[in-house]
Amino acid sequence: MAKKEFKAESKRLLEMMINSIYTQREIFLRELISNASDAIDKIYYKALADDSLVFNKEDYFIKITADKDARTLTISDTGIGMTQEELENNLGIIANSGSFAFKKDNEAKDGHNIIGQFGVGFYSAFMVADDVTVISKALGSDQAFKWESQGADGYTIDPWEKDSVGTDIILKIKANTEEDSYDEFLEEYRLKSIVKKYSDFIRFPIKMDVTSSKLKEGTESEYESVVEEQTVNSMVPIWRKNKNELTSEDYDNFYAEKRYGFDKPLKHIHISADGAVVYNAILFIPENTPFDYYTKEYEKGLELYSNGVLIMNKCGDLLPDYFSFVKGMVDSEDLSLNISRELLQHDRQLTLIAKNIKSKIKSQLLSLLKDERDKYEKFYNAFGRQLKFGVYNDYGMEKDTLQDLLMFYSSKEKKLVTLAEYVERMPEGQKYIYYAAGESVERLEKLPQTELVADKGYEILYFTDDIDEFAIKMIMSYKEKEFKNVSSGDLGIEADESEKPSEAEENENKGLFEAMQGILSGKVKTVKASKRLKSHPVCLSTEGELTIEMEKILKAMPNSQDVQADKVLEINVNHDVFKSLKAASGDQEKLALYTNLLYNQALLIEGLQVSDPVQFTNDICKIMV
Repeated sequence: MAKKEFKAESKRLLEMMINSIYTQREIFLRELISNASDAIDKIYYKALADDSLVFNKEDYFIKITADKDARTLTISDTGIGMTQEELENNLGIIANSGSFAFKKDNEAKDGHNIIGQFGVGFYSAFMVADDVTVISKALGSDQAFKWESQGADGYTIDPWEKDSVGTDIILKIKANTEEDSYDEFLEEYRLKSIVKKYSDFIRFPIKMDVTSSKLKEGTESEYESVVEEQTVNSMVPIWRKNKNELTSEDYDNFYAEKRYGFDKPLKHIHISADGAVVYNAILFIPENTPFDYYTKEYEKGLELYSNGVLIMNKCGDLLPDYFSFVKGMVDSEDLSLNISRELLQHDRQLTLIAKNIKSKIKSQLLSLLKDERDKYEKFYNAFGRQLKFGVYNDYGMEKDTLQDLLMFYSSKEKKLVTLAEYVERMPEGQKYIYYAAGESVERLEKLPQTELVADKGYEILYFTDDIDEFAIKMIMSYKEKEFKNVSSGDLGIEADESEKPSEAEENENKGLFEAMQGILSGKVKTVKASKRLKSHPVCLSTEGELTIEMEKILKAMPNSQDVQADKVLEINVNHDVFKSLKAASGDQEKLALYTNLLYNQALLIEGLQVSDPVQFTNDICKIMV
């Protein structure tokens, strides 16, 4: 038969579909398998309406055959087949989907659904083939037909011979070039891996002739290569099975098979949603942090399936950043796919699924925290930092979602506690949730600033992550209790009457503190008598929102500006050192020496750098001499 022109736009349209719509060449096999599955489904639908047509699932399958010598790849199915007219309409008109038309006339029944919608997937074959031949025999027809095309120039349709109903698609694989190797699409292991990746859960068997080694009959050590037909897809996905049929081992095996991680998951979440949007999902909370988790290279997202066909390997829109550690998959029939079935139109269905998943993950974490504390703490040590980033990001928009999941080390309990547990233990009269921020628990336990809070019997939360204090600033308060750094100027704790300095003492010390402030001009905002120190001679506190720990973190950032916390030097007037300080008040040189020593001592306590170490050591030597 003479060559016919495509009834779509032009050569440019086909080239655009081949070169622009699909981002990976391997997608062609997914598309052709999906079309083959649709063809079998169509027989199933007809059998539902026609009692004379018996559908035995065992009779229906898809077969993939590679011939390296001939450089052909054949995808065969035992589906409904196509008449000459259907070949003309479905393959002769680009973007005309026979499956879509069939789907409109036959709504999905009994859990089956037609995959193909757009009619362009077939043409992805031209990404890897110079010549595409389709031999098809329709159900109820005695005549088969052959459709053949070398690309956008057109196609031919001729009568042909075929023994059985169904379709064979024969691809003449392109020759290798300097830039591209097409041999991979003739390799058994590569074809199997593509099937497992994209089409593992197609509900009909996908068969291949697989080569394996077998012990030669009559020998004990000689092996021979044997070619056997094998089904290479799983067919029934775990997420469509009844939860009662599955064990923890089944979920762990699925986690390992899908290579979500090399660890074992701490917990799994199996969702079967049937409401405003219908979907199935299996989610996992990993045990360990992936090696690249806190790097730019880490890519969040869940595997996304449509009717068991992998659409996206990492769908980031299904997870908020703060739950980016979650692994797993989602399968839905309700998704609005774009023309290539690779990307999603951002629509209501996806938003609803993502919202529901977020809620399920939080519920599971809260359940883990309540019922399996050891497991939760293991999770929190791995991913708690990410939750705190979630609180801090977007100006605290998600603080209500995440604050009940946060944990911090307690000065009293000597372990991680939640904010709810802290507030429940607060004694009457305690105004604030107190915290101390620094490099380690060991260092924070020795901070002079904690003395007054600890002396009152109040619990202190130790913040040792650089994100902790920034996150808490976003929360601001928890159950109507504000957070207060133990280094804040006002701790909200009234001193005992016996410890309050008299008016005369305050006036007496006023001149001394003003002189010290002059010596430290530009380094501290003020010098004052401390109300918090008990046994230590000196410490630094801050005024305003920026604390010393926040200053250190911000200064360590690239291109940071010279941010400065408003520091206050506090002196313990009941310490013996203060007596020496007062005695030196009449000697300007000695007062400067003592003042600088106390200031540098306060810096070291905070883990801050002394600006002039040489001068500091010289000052110590002067005191010793």
